[in-house]
Amino acid sequence: MTFKVFVDGQEGTTGLRIHEYLAARTDIEVLKIDADKRKDPAERARLLNAADVAFLCLPDAASREAAAMITNPNTCLIDASTAHRTVPGWTFGLPELAQGQRDAIRAAKRIANPGCHASAFILAVRPLVDAGLLPPSAAVSATSITGYSGGGKSMIAEYEQQPLPAHLQAPRPYGLGLKHKHLPEMMAHTGLATPPVFMPIVSSFYKGLAVSVPLHLSQFTPGTTPEAVHAAIAAHYEGERFIRVMPLRDAATLEGGFFDVQGCNDTNRVDVFVFASDTQVLVMARLDNLGKGASGAAVQSMNVHLGVEESLGLV
Repeated sequence: MTFKVFVDGQEGTTGLRIHEYLAARTDIEVLKIDADKRKDPAERARLLNAADVAFLCLPDAASREAAAMITNPNTCLIDASTAHRTVPGWTFGLPELAQGQRDAIRAAKRIANPGCHASAFILAVRPLVDAGLLPPSAAVSATSITGYSGGGKSMIAEYEQQPLPAHLQAPRPYGLGLKHKHLPEMMAHTGLATPPVFMPIVSSFYKGLAVSVPLHLSQFTPGTTPEAVHAAIAAHYEGERFIRVMPLRDAATLEGGFFDVQGCNDTNRVDVFVFASDTQVLVMARLDNLGKGASGAAVQSMNVHLGVEESLGLV
């Protein structure tokens, strides 16, 4: 069976990568819009309603407008923007989130693709809340370092100018107003009662992302050990194709002395680590911000929704 797929916003970073994933698929017919009609609402609406699955790779306002164009009840929208990630009626496109999430994605016609920082944070924290080890009332902080491709075409161009200006050669913390656009989903989909204190950092490498969540053992329910933290995460993701839970206090990383932020690049994989002392725990999750952090996640949700092999076209 061939499925018809349309990418609205095909010229952006996420849209281009989705096209790369789909190009090798024999079960997908990609609907293309003529270059001179990309901003023609009637043509966009026609293609959106002709598709079995339509990806929205657009700014938030444009995604809302595109969603309103859908009159075909059989069209499934997968929105890569921030617009619908906590909106009722939209299903969060993270199959590994919890039991039943795949069934929800399979049944949904409106799927909100997670943000890159949010995916890593949620995958690190949600198992601890679900297991009853981390109270929903816990005051949590997180730091995320990411490659510059996450900023889209304008930031990519900024970082790829030669010579690279000195201020771009060092990591740059941002989101300093403490109102980052991923915060609502980071809270909603972990079960935390308050948003984390979150500091993202962009640096002068193309792609790769790692979120670090530092915790005191005193923040967990009494008696929680690092072994229990690691076991809860491992149990949550047992059998997951794209989640790899590394050994507690991963020996290879400790021996090298440094964490490889780019270790999941060019895959749809997430690696989750737990480092610990007698009193503290550091939970870390890394992914490719263009893969599982964006386009790969969108294709994975499409596969789940269509009922085909979940890993089809992904590595």
